[in-house]
Amino acid sequence: MGFFKDAGELKKVLGSFFEELVKMEEIKRPLLKAAMVIKFEYEDPSLSITIDSRGEDVKFYYDSPEPSPDVWMKMSADVAHKFWLGDINLPMAIARRQIVAKGEIPKILKLLPIVRPAYKLYPEHIKKIGLKAFGDN
Repeated sequence: MGFFKDAGELKKVLGSFFEELVKMEEIKRPLLKAAMVIKFEYEDPSLSITIDSRGEDVKFYYDSPEPSPDVWMKMSADVAHKFWLGDINLPMAIARRQIVAKGEIPKILKLLPIVRPAYKLYPEHIKKIGLKAFGDN
């Protein structure tokens, strides 16, 4: 069994984490400047999270076919979890097909430096909502 017991827990963890991140100006500003739609499609458990930064504020959609993404990324929920722990390098994961990505990939790679501080915040977020990260006892 993976880290997330079901789609509800995945949404609780990653959905709320993304929503917290965009409250941080150092992440929100560059995301809004990028003005794009990113869709993350997770498996095991199944959930999609779409982030739309084309307007004046960042919007989130869960398991929605709209809006159409500029960048689409598909991965297991455990790969996403390990990415946010800082254990997975995005370009290498794409090259190894741990993450399947389509669309404007260079645009998403330019956003990587702004999310680096999130690697430290993710384990704190997991503990704050009452879950344990891999390796915790």
